[in-house]
Amino acid sequence: MNKHAKIYVAGHRGMVGSAIVRLLKTLGHTHIIEKTHAELDLTDHNAVRSFFESEHPDYVFMAAAKVGGIYANNTFPADFIYTNLTIQNNVIYESHRIGVKKLMFLGSSCIYPKFATQPIDESALLTGALEPTNEPYAIAKIAGIVLCQSFNRQYGTQFISVMPTNLYGLNDNYDLKTSHVLPALIRKIHEAKVAGAKEVEVWGTGKPLREFLYADDLADACVFLMHTYTDSSIVNIGTGVDITIADLAKEIQDAIGFKGRLVFNPAQPDGTPRKLLNVSKLTSLGWKAKTPLSRGISLAYQDYLNS
Repeated sequence: MNKHAKIYVAGHRGMVGSAIVRLLKTLGHTHIIEKTHAELDLTDHNAVRSFFESEHPDYVFMAAAKVGGIYANNTFPADFIYTNLTIQNNVIYESHRIGVKKLMFLGSSCIYPKFATQPIDESALLTGALEPTNEPYAIAKIAGIVLCQSFNRQYGTQFISVMPTNLYGLNDNYDLKTSHVLPALIRKIHEAKVAGAKEVEVWGTGKPLREFLYADDLADACVFLMHTYTDSSIVNIGTGVDITIADLAKEIQDAIGFKGRLVFNPAQPDGTPRKLLNVSKLTSLGWKAKTPLSRGISLAYQDYLNS
């Protein structure tokens, strides 16, 4: 990607897309295409076709998706699978049709089997049953991966797919009904501190292990791979380190300065017991995450206070 290439970042207002745009601008890229949902509805195939025909981007970062935590995935499974399939089908197909030089599809670590061997290697894809709470979303993402690989095989395109671990950072979603665990805990614990509450409820047992990657680190990895990676096989992006939900909640509690108790509610779902990615492939390519979790949480909390 030279500095004057036309780069379309689908989902530029989201946490991941905005991080990619920030980095590209910092690196001196001068022609970044950004379209809001009001300007371009990615579920409308005709609108997407007209956009690609008029703009003819050279590179595409496919960061647009309908995302959410356990509650949202459990409550709106049809919306998650239909919307994500529609968006990615439209963008990937039109990227092929107008001859985009390279596309990066951002998947999710939830594509892997619920009980995959830890840490999870890229080869674990399609080797077992998925976590039921986010299966529709995961199936949509798997379809996106296979769609990219199929275009590469049939038409010789360069559509690469990356699998980020759990993400957090600037411009995150802090809505308690639709957010993921880390931003949800930031909001709940902050509100408890402001209200002078004595305790905060945390969903589940606190025992599941999760890996968390700061969104600006993901953006750095994505740009790195867009420059250096050409293979159809997927690449995990993560830190290679996980933490229990209980310890995560304690880290957030310390960052916010909440003095009350954390109360775990085992009646609520835990989700997958453990989800740690094997990032040895990415490390061998020359990239490692830079932001420690404690530093990232502090930055995310400041972002929440400013939102």
